[in-house]
Amino acid sequence: MAENILELIDISKEFPGVKALSNVNINIKQGEIHAVVGENGAGKSTLMKIISGVHPHGSYTGTMRFLGEERRFNGIRDSEDAGIAIIYQELALVKEMNIAENVYLGNEILKKNKTIDWNLIMSNTSKYLAEVGLDINPMTQVLNLGIGQQQLVEIAKALAKNAKLLILDEPTAALTEAETDNLMAIMEKLNKRGVTCVFITHKLEEVFRIADAVTVIRDGHSISTDPISEMTNDLMISRMVGRDMTERFPRVPHEAGETILKVENWTVKGPELPTRKLVDDVSFELKRGEILGIAGLMGSGRTELAMSIFGCFKGYTSGKLTLEDKELNISRPIDAIKEGISYLSEDRKKYGLNMLMDIEDNITLAARDKISTAGVIDNSKKVVYSNKYIGEMNIKTPSSRQMVVNLSGGNQQKVVLGKWLMTEPKILILDEPTRGIDIGAKYEIYTIMNKLIEQGVSVIMISSELPEVLGMSDRIIVMHEGKLKAILDNDNITQEVVMTYATGGTVK
Repeated sequence: MAENILELIDISKEFPGVKALSNVNINIKQGEIHAVVGENGAGKSTLMKIISGVHPHGSYTGTMRFLGEERRFNGIRDSEDAGIAIIYQELALVKEMNIAENVYLGNEILKKNKTIDWNLIMSNTSKYLAEVGLDINPMTQVLNLGIGQQQLVEIAKALAKNAKLLILDEPTAALTEAETDNLMAIMEKLNKRGVTCVFITHKLEEVFRIADAVTVIRDGHSISTDPISEMTNDLMISRMVGRDMTERFPRVPHEAGETILKVENWTVKGPELPTRKLVDDVSFELKRGEILGIAGLMGSGRTELAMSIFGCFKGYTSGKLTLEDKELNISRPIDAIKEGISYLSEDRKKYGLNMLMDIEDNITLAARDKISTAGVIDNSKKVVYSNKYIGEMNIKTPSSRQMVVNLSGGNQQKVVLGKWLMTEPKILILDEPTRGIDIGAKYEIYTIMNKLIEQGVSVIMISSELPEVLGMSDRIIVMHEGKLKAILDNDNITQEVVMTYATGGTVK
């Protein structure tokens, strides 16, 4: 029977106004792949930061044992010296430096004369890159790599530090399906050579695909640790959310109304290559009070279509846009907002939120006219509106003055949603509305979508998750390489049918 490589005993951690962890107990066995799952805000990332020394000993209570010894890390260097490496969802590479410089940053190999041994660094880096399946020159600048390749560089960096325990926080959140397959293969390869892997994920199918054991954390408590052979999908979900989830997609039967938006011959060309059509002569209609799903692979033009309708795409756009029989001329997002169109971006941190602001300022950011008179903001109105949407969105926060950077991903997404609902849109475009959030928060967002439909709001939902598209949409648009391949009524449509159109095929 394998010995424990890491033991966490009664770990508790508090932040001002929030108890993030409460008497957490987890045992991770040597040589296993161990998944940690839970809703956003459950305490997963806080726990990993304790293990890696980001939260130093003394800032939490409890005991941590690694390789049989009690450990008291006071920083990342302490955990790395012990043999623990962590790779965060937001990668920590210096993009202006090359791969080798990144792999050995802070861990440089020195000659006897105390100068850096670049020959040995380059040689070693090539070896570690080969181990993670990355056939690329170590002199390549990181800024020239894709996200999947950068992820592998981070793993190579961990190998260079002789990591015995590798922690990956949402490692596949921004990866394509092929990149995810490759990363999973690398994890299994590392595991066979003796590296214990711990990974945090919201994608439960990944847990069943690769994990040996899984720990569920809920509201700062360790709920269970089980061999994956004794776990089911429904049991894992119920432990994560604290209740049975009888239906993942709470789609409510309803009748769509008349056509509210008509898009005709819509074409979008990119700013870098003005001859290339990112969206090619697309036409469709959106009905009042319906959810129109847009499916397609990466590069199909889904996001460019949405951004151009909202007026925030920097390329060239042509075609006709008609809202309630009025032809629109939208060149900026403010034009779209005034007409009743709002757009929730797929990248909430870059385009949806101001991370340096609190919840109040973020929620009221797109509807300043409602909280100001003659250009002067009424702070009492700001508080009233922000608290209204904190309640309606069920945002978990001790205060409306909480900085959004301190919220979990699911709660950040609800703040963005609250911001756009405050504009009282007729049409709400949701681009990957549940990306990177847990199953419980997803369910809440689906419920909010249903409420909007009941109020007569029309929703356009772009999603890479076919079960989500099929589970929530009334009709589905399928795009392939900028072209509209099919418009489907969601009546007994299968994932195979949607994927056939998304890959350029036809269904007989």
